[in-house]
Amino acid sequence: EYLEEHFHFPHDVRLLDGGTLGPELLHFVTGTQHLLILDAVSGDGAPGTAYRFEDDAIMAHFQEKVSSHEIGIQDVLAWLTVTDRAIPNVVVLGMQPYDLSAGLTLSSAMEAALPAFAQRAAEELRAWGVRLVPRAVPHA
Repeated sequence: EYLEEHFHFPHDVRLLDGGTLGPELLHFVTGTQHLLILDAVSGDGAPGTAYRFEDDAIMAHFQEKVSSHEIGIQDVLAWLTVTDRAIPNVVVLGMQPYDLSAGLTLSSAMEAALPAFAQRAAEELRAWGVRLVPRAVPHA
């Protein structure tokens, strides 16, 4: 939502809230050449630690599934690989959560970290040649 609110995307870029869709994500990502996944990621770092994984490092990190989000990532990528439909360029950007309690909104600390995290995502997309145009966002 933050990215969509702050950038115009070309018609060939799809933003998708995959949430906990798991195998249902196959429908959306099969045939994709580039896949950028943004999510909370459990690692050994302090809250707010940013992580970046690509290619084989993604599967290695997500061997131990700790959330329903991570189950979806590993299983979808594995299924695409074994069916000879692997996505050539996959990057996962994640951040160690500040708060692990269930909720429908971001914690205040994660909300504060979101602009910098979104800029990292924009940089990844630009490295793939995606032309992002910043939107004028009204201040509340």
